[in-house]
Amino acid sequence: MQAIAAKVFDDSGLLSALRTTRIEMDALQSLSEALRVAPLHDSFLETVAILSKLSGRLIVTGVGKSGLVGRKIAATMASTGTPALFLHSSEASHGDLGMISAGDVVLALSWSGETAELGAIITYCRRFGVTLIVATANPESTAGRAADVCLALPKVREACPNELAPTSSTVVQAVLGDALAVALTEQRVFSRSDFFIFHPGGRLGAQLTTVVQLMAASSEVPKVRLGATLLDATMEMSRKRYGCTAVVDHQDRLVGVFTDGDLRRSFASERLGDDIGEHMTPTPITVTPDTLTSDALRILNDNAVSVLFVCEDSRPVGVIHLHDILRAGVA
Repeated sequence: MQAIAAKVFDDSGLLSALRTTRIEMDALQSLSEALRVAPLHDSFLETVAILSKLSGRLIVTGVGKSGLVGRKIAATMASTGTPALFLHSSEASHGDLGMISAGDVVLALSWSGETAELGAIITYCRRFGVTLIVATANPESTAGRAADVCLALPKVREACPNELAPTSSTVVQAVLGDALAVALTEQRVFSRSDFFIFHPGGRLGAQLTTVVQLMAASSEVPKVRLGATLLDATMEMSRKRYGCTAVVDHQDRLVGVFTDGDLRRSFASERLGDDIGEHMTPTPITVTPDTLTSDALRILNDNAVSVLFVCEDSRPVGVIHLHDILRAGVA
């Protein structure tokens, strides 16, 4: 009997989950459709235009579940090139209005548009000429009418069976925030290198490092010139830790690489005075100093090699080993 009861519970739980996801997907479909037409189409573009010229910071505010979504929107904006912070609406009238400075723009989230705690912020924005953007499903509300720009969100069904707990509505708010952040990122041409500036920690930070940050340079780079002997190249390779050496021409341009594998193949010759050009691997795969280490790792894996020479204008300026990348936590 317990097994049957558990099975019934599992089935009902799964049906509930499927119903929730369907309702919330419908809500996002409504948002997508609303963005295609006025008024949300126009106010979204106006918001992007305002924020792209922002001289101060974006102050995101809200209470309850809207406040939690607002924190996430502020964090996403800050990490993608739009200076932003979260201001809790309840704390605003107790001194935190001082967070708002000249040049800032306020983005207020209120599904009903009648959140009492927003009153002090609305009054402050009017008094000091701070641009107020309000995202609400009720544009005729107090907050909606007070806004310089009103992002009129579509009214959607909450997934909660009582249609009370913010569920679909918070999904819509969060996705609207993501849409704004991504639009601003693309408009600014915010690069992966820019992204790294704000994400230096953890695996993500490691993946966004560049080769120049991990490579060995100068005297650590194994290198011999064309005309060097097989013995010269073997000794140079043995002195350095990379199991290979670059081979350069008289203008210091990389023309080949001599590796442990080339050394083993050269055992067929007993003439250690052979020109290295007879035994090297020509036109080796290289990267540049600004190559992301995550891309360098992919190149190493795709070509089944463990070392890459780093070149500028065809001249080797560094060398990076697979182990250097792995130790940095890129994988």
